[in-house]
Amino acid sequence: MKAAQFDYLRPNDLGDALAALTKAEGAKLLAGGQSLGPMLNLRLARPSLLVDISRLESLQQLKDTGRAWRIGAGVTHARLEDMRGLLPGGEMLCEVAAAIAYRSVRNRGTIGGSLAHADPAGDWPLALAALGASVNIHGPTPRSMLVPRFIEGAFTTALAANEIIETIDVPKLSRTGRYGFYKFCRKTGEFAEASAAAVFDPESGTARIFLGALRGAPRPLASLAQDVAKQGQSAASTEAISQALSQTIGDLDVIEHDMAVAAVTRTLMQVFAP
Repeated sequence: MKAAQFDYLRPNDLGDALAALTKAEGAKLLAGGQSLGPMLNLRLARPSLLVDISRLESLQQLKDTGRAWRIGAGVTHARLEDMRGLLPGGEMLCEVAAAIAYRSVRNRGTIGGSLAHADPAGDWPLALAALGASVNIHGPTPRSMLVPRFIEGAFTTALAANEIIETIDVPKLSRTGRYGFYKFCRKTGEFAEASAAAVFDPESGTARIFLGALRGAPRPLASLAQDVAKQGQSAASTEAISQALSQTIGDLDVIEHDMAVAAVTRTLMQVFAP
């Protein structure tokens, strides 16, 4: 199939992009197009107007703000992948980016586009939730919110029709910070069947474990994270993880539960690896 007819606009700045979104009912933003492109071709999305923001300079920034890395929504996965060794405190970003799909997809796909698409099996909603990242939104009233609040459900976010993700602030990990990220895929490059991410940093008191590839948004395993932070590896047994999942996410079937246990287990193995 081919996409239904639509108008196309490449704005000069965020202000022009926002004005176009406000004026045209049914307008859609186009950044990397790795999710939107197939949806257009299958006619699952039929926008009246495509607003191409892929070349806006303000969405390409990658700045050190001191305690966090500020990443423009238009920064590609490949760019983050290639920043290995250049993002102190943000090493997890590079590892997650490198594991997304294939290099050809990473060359075009953007971190902001992944968040806005909010695919339950996507990597960035899960990883950024675990990292405690905040989404900075440009709109009539600029606002900022943590990723777990921003992602409301499967393919559903708090982003209004007249708003644009401008940047994402990702807190840096200290030298004592540890992280893990693991996903099961049928083959390399496919979406995850089960996934998990964990971040622990004694200096900031951070302790987060999130489970992804669910029917909705990534889910926190808060009690398990606190137990692991206090008791260490002894709190990360298969039995403890299974119990935490049963108490927190009760709608998993047997196979989903077992895969989730395995994903969390392997994620925590990365956290405790020497």
